[in-house]
Amino acid sequence: MEIVLASRNLGKIREFRKMLSEVIGLDVDSLLSFPDYPSPEETGTTFEENATLKATSAAKALNKIVLADDSGLVVPSLDGEPGVHSARYAGEDATDHENTQKLLEALKDKSDLERQAYYECALVLAGPEGEVLKISKGHCEGIIAEEARGRHGFGFDPVFIKHDYDKTFSELSDDIKNRISHRRKALDSVKAYLEGMMSRATST
Repeated sequence: MEIVLASRNLGKIREFRKMLSEVIGLDVDSLLSFPDYPSPEETGTTFEENATLKATSAAKALNKIVLADDSGLVVPSLDGEPGVHSARYAGEDATDHENTQKLLEALKDKSDLERQAYYECALVLAGPEGEVLKISKGHCEGIIAEEARGRHGFGFDPVFIKHDYDKTFSELSDDIKNRISHRRKALDSVKAYLEGMMSRATST
């Protein structure tokens, strides 16, 4: 069975492909294979709304099963910022480094309590006619470091330290991050759903 990841983010695609490789017989493609498909504007006010928009739009346009993710970092002391604007926190075409630097500046001289944060992920699986098949969410709680550390990951990974860990996500190996991340937590139930779909398809 084939699904398409509604993303052109290389880091995100790599993470999902690694985690979904555990589903035997699943072929995972991405929007990189569909350069003419115009991704919709993310107008939702929540991660779930944006993930649903991305999944249903791509599924209908491509006539394929599509898995879409919308995720980001939430800092309660900053009124929930960056939130759904995580990818464009420092501007519409901001780089990960620019977004991270803006966050560090916003939290400069803040206490540990004010540096508490969490990653949130919403996953939506949509069928070829745009019907929503599955919605799943995951969270990962931690704290924002005082400076960027590490070379792996993407987004705010260089400054996010999960509770009970002493390294940022960018300092952790891919295997460790993929076991504890917000995407892993959200993906577990989606994987079970996909395995059920494949089981039903082979039994008919």
